[in-house]
Amino acid sequence: MIEQITDLPTGVLGFRARGQVTAADYENVLVPDVEAAFALNPKLRLLYHCGEDFTGFDARAAWDDAKLGLRHFSGWERVALVTDVGWLRFAARALGFAVPGEFRLFGNAQLDEAKQWLLAP
Repeated sequence: MIEQITDLPTGVLGFRARGQVTAADYENVLVPDVEAAFALNPKLRLLYHCGEDFTGFDARAAWDDAKLGLRHFSGWERVALVTDVGWLRFAARALGFAVPGEFRLFGNAQLDEAKQWLLAP
């Protein structure tokens, strides 16, 4: 399941992944919110939090994630991934160079720090 984090200012989107994330989660929650935000702002900052209750992505969800990132490749100003999930941290370190814009990886205990980084000028 994906849910939007709502206490962020305009231009900063936030999502929390819980349990198993499916393609339907992307299609029904994340994609519409991202598309609506890009309709209002040419550049966005994204907070993506995969907490302790996150168990993984199904294959179509991972593909939808990649497509969304590429569709707005030049529009991502900053992206913060917050997680303690080992395999996800490993993948982020290995592939972080491919994330458009500035990318930083944070642990769950650093969620507030990630938000501050996204808000900084």
